[in-house]
Amino acid sequence: MKYVHVGINVTNLEKSVDFYQKVFGVEPVKVKTDYAKFLLETPGLNFTLNVRDEVRGNQVSHFGFQVASAEDIIVHKERLEKEGFFAREEIDTTCCYAVQDKFWVTDPDGNEWEFFYTKSDSDMHKIEATSCCTASHTVASQSCC
Repeated sequence: MKYVHVGINVTNLEKSVDFYQKVFGVEPVKVKTDYAKFLLETPGLNFTLNVRDEVRGNQVSHFGFQVASAEDIIVHKERLEKEGFFAREEIDTTCCYAVQDKFWVTDPDGNEWEFFYTKSDSDMHKIEATSCCTASHTVASQSCC
């Protein structure tokens, strides 16, 4: 397998292309009036944007990038903040049976992207109801990482 493919629905292609260019750090390989495609070599991702008249709710819990080090979290957070994004940060949070450093950004249609580094395993799913998944998702959808 070379690529994982993710296709999401968006309401404004121009805003979404701008957001994902900044997040991924690459230009799309194809752009049409109702479609855009990004190919990322690392990680291997075929990511498409599909224009719809309406996008309601987040049909997916979230998307994310697991990075190699705590320093990578800082590098990506600073890079995206320079692009004008607000990055919600969580340091030393226990989530998904792991202790992690992470931050989150949200695309124009409300899809959340997590950049995270796993420091160690944990016997607990989460420490408190306001951390990790439940900070950005309903308690009913506690999927994370």
